[in-house]
Amino acid sequence: MSYTNITAPVTGRLGLRLVDPGNMVRANDTNGLVIITQIQPISVVFSLPEDVLPSVMQQLNAGKNLTVDAYDRSGQKKLAQGNLLAVDNQIDLSTGTVKLKSQFANTDAALFANQFVNVKMLVDTLKGVLTVPATALQNGASGSFVYVVKENQTVSVRPVQLGAVDGERVVVQAGLQVGEAVVVDGADKLREGGQIKLITHEPITGNAGVLPVAENKQQRKKED
Repeated sequence: MSYTNITAPVTGRLGLRLVDPGNMVRANDTNGLVIITQIQPISVVFSLPEDVLPSVMQQLNAGKNLTVDAYDRSGQKKLAQGNLLAVDNQIDLSTGTVKLKSQFANTDAALFANQFVNVKMLVDTLKGVLTVPATALQNGASGSFVYVVKENQTVSVRPVQLGAVDGERVVVQAGLQVGEAVVVDGADKLREGGQIKLITHEPITGNAGVLPVAENKQQRKKED
């Protein structure tokens, strides 16, 4: 009877069987009987730009455990939380990115083999920093800048020094003060000293420990 029992070498999810009752099975068959995929734990491989690699390695070399969250394709629903497991040893020259591998316990089987997911990794926590929406940032020959709204409803070009990025918010390390308003819509039509008209006023609520720049949607005033 021992010849009639087949024990799998690993624990995982079985796929559709590759043979049916009555089929001839040989030891050297390339397809085997069924494919087993390990899903507990399960790994997720993702890429990061080489520019942010130093900050990641700094945390790893300090012995910190970096948390990784996996979201669905839309990026709205959180599927699982895991940890960074390893970093590749070379950068892809064609894309300028490096591969990282994270591991998830996946006890509820929310992650599936070969599933596409969006990944967010917490590298560091910045407190008391000033942020602006990514839509407010403009790029020129001298670097990044924003249009700051003055009291007379004109705009002024202000060079800024940028820091970390979190979704649609970007840290401004220098160039702005808390409470200043910046243009987030229609900036491509503006110039230094351009006249604008406030069309809405939407106060922004930042995360705990974050001081956001007040922002207003703007549009250029049409000339009569």
